[in-house]
Amino acid sequence: MRQADFLTTRATAATPSTAATMAVQSNMHATPATVATGSFGSVFKQVQGEVTRFIEQGGGNATSLSPQGRAYLEQSQPVNVLGSINQGGEIGETQQQFLASIKPWTQETGARLGVAPEIVAAHAALESGWGQRPLRQGTGADTNNLFGIKAGGKWQGDVASNVTTEYEAGSGTALKKTERFRSYPDQASAFRDYAQVLLDNPRYRAALNTGADAGAFAQGLARGGYATDPNYAAKLTQLATRLQRTAAAD
Repeated sequence: MRQADFLTTRATAATPSTAATMAVQSNMHATPATVATGSFGSVFKQVQGEVTRFIEQGGGNATSLSPQGRAYLEQSQPVNVLGSINQGGEIGETQQQFLASIKPWTQETGARLGVAPEIVAAHAALESGWGQRPLRQGTGADTNNLFGIKAGGKWQGDVASNVTTEYEAGSGTALKKTERFRSYPDQASAFRDYAQVLLDNPRYRAALNTGADAGAFAQGLARGGYATDPNYAAKLTQLATRLQRTAAAD
């Protein structure tokens, strides 16, 4: 995010207690296990491409994927973020409660960023596993960091260290690291800081003022380096689209 404040890579929580996928700022979802590299690099890229197309087309029946594709999809799903929504677009009670709890902040943040509130909600759900895997302090207290924003040198607030997983550029190799993340007193502070990060960093300019275009927002984040997960934009787009359909049906 802000060059001075953030690392330019994205991480993903590796353990249930720490939860969170993150990058220049964050990612709270389980990442796929390291896939063989070297002579198997082309196979990895083929499987990766197959799953990316599957997600971008709205998901559906995973039996249409190859066995390798199904395995990769299962490993790459962020804390069942996509599986929590059925084919009819309906979401479960736990997910509904999460969305209701953050609604005031998604509306405020969406207005600041110029995007639909459902897109902001989808991003929070993707990063935090519907709030079920929040980043925590060493004491176990919730950091309220729903977007996995890292703490750079200029950050003056509280900090929480968590074990994360980052994708290595090119090979897709997953590397575990311990990173410092911002900690907030409440959700409102987390959302406002998240909005400020996107507004201040020119790398994310393409994601701003994209309205209800979930794909444009997700691509803007991905191209700005928000996440190293090669399927991140597709996952966010699918989830946001589902939430938008649900909201339109209400």
